[in-house]
Amino acid sequence: PQQGGAGGGGYSTGRGLVPQSQQTGRGGYSAGGRGRGTSQQQFAERPPEYQGRGRGGPPQPASFEAGSSSRPPEHAPSAQSLHIPEEAGQAIQPVPSSSKSVRFPLRPGKGCTGTKCIVKANHFFAELPDKDLHQYDVTITPEVASRGVNRAVMEQLVKLYRESYLGKHLPAYDGRKSLYTAGPLPFVSKEFTITLIDDDDGSGMQRRECEFRVVIKLAARADLHHLGLFLQGKQADAPQEALQVLDIVLRELPTSRYCPVGRSFYSPYLGRRQSLGEGIESWRGFYQSIRPTQMGLSLNIDMSSTAFIEPLPVIDFVAQLLNRDVSSRPLSDADRVKIKKALRGVKVEVTHRGNMRRKYRISGLTSQATRELTFPVDERGTMKSVVEYFYETYGFVIQHTQWPCLQVGNQQRANYLPMEVCKIVEGQRYSKRLNERQITALLRVTCQRPQEREYDIIETVHQNAYHEDPHAKEFGIKISEKLASVEARILPAPWLKYHDTGREKNCLPQVGQWNMMNKKMVNGGTVSNWICINFSRQVQDSVALRFCCELSQMCYISGMAFTPEPVLPPISARPEQVEKVLKTRYHDAMTKLQTQRKELDLLIVILPDNNGSLYGDLKRICETDLGIVSQCCLTKHVFKMSKQYLANVALKINVKVGGRNTVLVDAISRRIPLVSDRPTIIFGADVTHPHPGEDSSPSIAAVVASQDWPEITKYAGLVCAQAHRQELIQDLFKTWQDPVRGTVSGGMIKELLISFRRATGHKPQRIIFYRDGVSEGQFYQVLLYELDAIRKACASLEPNYQPPVTFVVVQKRHHTRLFANNHNDRNAVDKSGNILPGTVVDSKICHPTEFDFYLCSHAGIQGTSRPAHYHVLWDENKFTADALQSLTNNLCYTY
Repeated sequence: PQQGGAGGGGYSTGRGLVPQSQQTGRGGYSAGGRGRGTSQQQFAERPPEYQGRGRGGPPQPASFEAGSSSRPPEHAPSAQSLHIPEEAGQAIQPVPSSSKSVRFPLRPGKGCTGTKCIVKANHFFAELPDKDLHQYDVTITPEVASRGVNRAVMEQLVKLYRESYLGKHLPAYDGRKSLYTAGPLPFVSKEFTITLIDDDDGSGMQRRECEFRVVIKLAARADLHHLGLFLQGKQADAPQEALQVLDIVLRELPTSRYCPVGRSFYSPYLGRRQSLGEGIESWRGFYQSIRPTQMGLSLNIDMSSTAFIEPLPVIDFVAQLLNRDVSSRPLSDADRVKIKKALRGVKVEVTHRGNMRRKYRISGLTSQATRELTFPVDERGTMKSVVEYFYETYGFVIQHTQWPCLQVGNQQRANYLPMEVCKIVEGQRYSKRLNERQITALLRVTCQRPQEREYDIIETVHQNAYHEDPHAKEFGIKISEKLASVEARILPAPWLKYHDTGREKNCLPQVGQWNMMNKKMVNGGTVSNWICINFSRQVQDSVALRFCCELSQMCYISGMAFTPEPVLPPISARPEQVEKVLKTRYHDAMTKLQTQRKELDLLIVILPDNNGSLYGDLKRICETDLGIVSQCCLTKHVFKMSKQYLANVALKINVKVGGRNTVLVDAISRRIPLVSDRPTIIFGADVTHPHPGEDSSPSIAAVVASQDWPEITKYAGLVCAQAHRQELIQDLFKTWQDPVRGTVSGGMIKELLISFRRATGHKPQRIIFYRDGVSEGQFYQVLLYELDAIRKACASLEPNYQPPVTFVVVQKRHHTRLFANNHNDRNAVDKSGNILPGTVVDSKICHPTEFDFYLCSHAGIQGTSRPAHYHVLWDENKFTADALQSLTNNLCYTY
């Protein structure tokens, strides 16, 4: 149900996942009032004069709420009657049909607002080589999946034939199909035979020689000339092949020294190696990537940490995994499942054969205990027990006979290894999901103050000694050892408006921070009916009630209408009964309220500090089953009850129930360029993917959109599940067949446009779409698909309705970090030693020609701040650099 508040926008917390054709009276995307939703098709049946009046504006021409089917509704205005301002109309360009015809907007000049300063970036200038690069196709037979084996084959080939057949060239190899050289090899195509000693086939056979046939064949000349033109801004497309060659060349040396993972390199000797618990440890490393920038080629280097499996004896690993003395009691079924999950696919080496450290990959556990296992030892089928075999052959007495054996090698020829003769091989990355405690431990290791991080980055560059790297020398690549000095500007913080009845009506944040003292929310929401459930054993009901009273008092002081007494007294419950308790208590409260025809506005929940999956389960039930706004509080805060904490929670509750905490002074006084002059809707969109190892879970797309104008402070949100690891948002626009009405259209964009129209009384005449989490490789794909969906959603509401769109990708998973030019200058850093909030960079380390910028809009608290990278992929609103940078920075203050 949408929670109506000032302006009537509303947070849609109902069943947003139900297709419209199945929507029932409750919940739904476009639920109208509070709690009693109506499905979208009913809008067409309302009288036109109702449709024409939004909730917060003068009567308008009949709105596009009328009708969602493809047949034009009776009251929809004709194409002529819809007023799209001239200049906006002219800006509309057709959605390109393929990525070949797309050109991302060029930079509209540099920004100049704000205080100028210099910052340092972890980018190192790379001189463009003038070598003649050649690419060769490599075919290795028999084919192997492992890049490591491929590399070993090529390493051997270079060692044997560099001086002769390779014409003294030192090639760079990508581990798969491509080999690169500086200058041509003395042949166009050649075949080699290479022999490797294999001691790791996983089957337990003796060491054997493997023969490989390698064919090297000229494929193309990699063109650095076009890369030069691109860097000078004389060519639109980045020559990806040339960049890839340089990247591969600079990866050769670290790949041979360290353990490569993606674009990063790790080693147990590169810094702190720390246990994360349950047999997992963190290794330090560095990220390295070559990027085209305005200053030319740049090598981006950053510190990095990731999880590896500790190289422990398997028995010790299991003891850590189960967190108990493993000899004390037998393994339960749950223990066995946990061990099997953790060890499947892991490489181990045996320790019972002296120096013969054979390696195997674990495929599973035996279902029987070691003492029960037997296997045939000869043709006649004579059986021998594993325990006997190990004693007779190796003189090894197995202690843990009640434990299962590890199954290694392939399933056809099962090989049994007792756990106590196996040790985990070092250097195996742990790619499964970390638990909460492990994540906390990893964050503690990776969290570095800016000065420390900068020092480590410079140390890494010195250690990598690119000037001595034989591959870099061969290809003529020179890397600077100094951080790039970059011009930056610090944008001013915006003035914020609070309620006129508070002692402070306006506020200017200082260094990214401000508080609620002497201020009242600009629009306080209403919480008339609420209940509390306590899942913490440590908190008594009386303490829970006192905490809730303090919280309700804080909400009231901050400007909300908040009833001090709950509908029912707080109750305590066990976490494992979360679903049952929530539904029963919700039902009891609703039964009590139904006689007065009232809704339940809020559920306050007290959680244990380490609550595992409880928080997620609780949110899922509240959001998708019950349709109720919930606020969770941790036990440690309930006991402390600090005023600052209560004030922060009050701000969250107010927004959840449809209030507004603050608005931008510039928004109310209509001074925001390209937003204030005509009704503008701002979208935010992101897709969350499941963790590695979760192969069947869906990805979840979420879209929010502003529901007020000119304030642009209040947002409604929709979520929907979609295909596993699919980045394009599938449900932005969709059509389906309705048995009665024929082809019906809907989707997230359409729902939110209708909701904006109802809340403000205006049709959006401008769309600004911030899209999170898209990697550079997916820019074209996402833009083409999602811009098309936005256009179709608009057209389905009214013929010829095409407001101009600005589409901006926001990236946070990048490795650019900005540091103060002088860490000791108190005026250049915030309390945490980070660059000041509002720092924006749009030169030197940015794209050679396109419209992008780095903006750090927040104050750092711990660690090194990560600026967000904004890249404009489509801009029909013709933003200047200053206008988009300031709008983006200012919006961050309304969050």
